[in-house]
Amino acid sequence: MSQSSAAYPSAVPVGVDTTRASIARVYDAFLNGKDNFEVDREVLARVQSVAPQATDLAWANRDFLIRVCRFLAKQTGVEQYLDLGSGLPTAENTHQVVQRIRPESRVVYVDNDPMVLAHARALLEENPDTSIVTADIFQPFEVLENKVVRSELDFDRPIALFQIGTIHHYLGEDGAAMMQTYIDALPSGSYVAIAHFLDPQTPEFTELAQKMEDKFVHSPMGSGRFRTFDEIQAFFGDLEMVEPGLVLCDDWWPDGPRLEPLSPVRNCIVGGVGRKR
Repeated sequence: MSQSSAAYPSAVPVGVDTTRASIARVYDAFLNGKDNFEVDREVLARVQSVAPQATDLAWANRDFLIRVCRFLAKQTGVEQYLDLGSGLPTAENTHQVVQRIRPESRVVYVDNDPMVLAHARALLEENPDTSIVTADIFQPFEVLENKVVRSELDFDRPIALFQIGTIHHYLGEDGAAMMQTYIDALPSGSYVAIAHFLDPQTPEFTELAQKMEDKFVHSPMGSGRFRTFDEIQAFFGDLEMVEPGLVLCDDWWPDGPRLEPLSPVRNCIVGGVGRKR
């Protein structure tokens, strides 16, 4: 694979450092997990100062991931998954959902956080069909040319690629080009799933989105963009969108009727799935 395209900007890889926030550990804190430090919880506290229900961002993202996994495993026949920025292991990880439905499914997780790698390797030690590799998910060639990725996944058969809860931490302005590099490498019949913080551009929720973005960006983590629908849709390139398209995460094939209105925060994260023809 040629590496002639420009390198994409990315955050400096994090280490296990109790003085520096980690995206994976902050996400864990949002999910009320235990694998985080005070600096990670500080990010949560800052966002909660303007959005008390801020943890709904993480839960909406997580619920979307689980429903997407069920859909792909049950209805598309896809048996290969490349989960970028997998984060710290929690309940209902990608491999657990898809392998429960299709035991033969192969899953490769990609992350560059040492805590994620340590926890995941212990969890996956006895699962021969699931792997985790160290790479920067915002450097497509680094991921796509990884030896484990190439050996575990057959790029002549459809692959489901996940960027769920990740690209809003991308620091560059060329996110669509970065994603197109991934899309170009996928075979026909593949799927791409994305979840992303949203600026709804409505009087009711835009101010909230902007306040949350300000707290994320000026926190010890330093990232967390709330992009518009059009900006997020561009990450799918010319993929054929699975109905209902790019929508609020909670509106993407919910598990049942909605008995209570969504919190304001849940109106600030969207998800979608696209298929490569």
